[in-house]
Amino acid sequence: MDFLERKHSKFFGLPLSFTKYAISEEKLTITSGFLSITEDDAYMYKIQDVRLTRSFVERLFQLGTITCYTGDTTHPELTLYHIKNASRIKDFIMESSEEARRKRRALHTIDIDAEDLSDIELEQINR
Repeated sequence: MDFLERKHSKFFGLPLSFTKYAISEEKLTITSGFLSITEDDAYMYKIQDVRLTRSFVERLFQLGTITCYTGDTTHPELTLYHIKNASRIKDFIMESSEEARRKRRALHTIDIDAEDLSDIELEQINR
């Protein structure tokens, strides 16, 4: 299942923007612009967490905003603003990202600061 959505206006829920979101099982692509076009991609296996928010106005027009937190250094957050079917798309992204990680045998990693490591090492040395 793939999704192709447009960014909608927050008021009246009309697709008045030149921003498109293409979501497939392999990657998420955000294309924006009219004369000058920018395209941002994130592979599904890099998406670590997904958040759905709905303001009061978005709920009135059945819209939602999805934020994807990725392990990508250039785009740690990708946001899909004011889209329809937000709950279904959020669920699809979560399931597809888990499946993509399983296929690639990729693991979640947590950034550990060197300062934290040195504190732990100091505690072990002082014992």
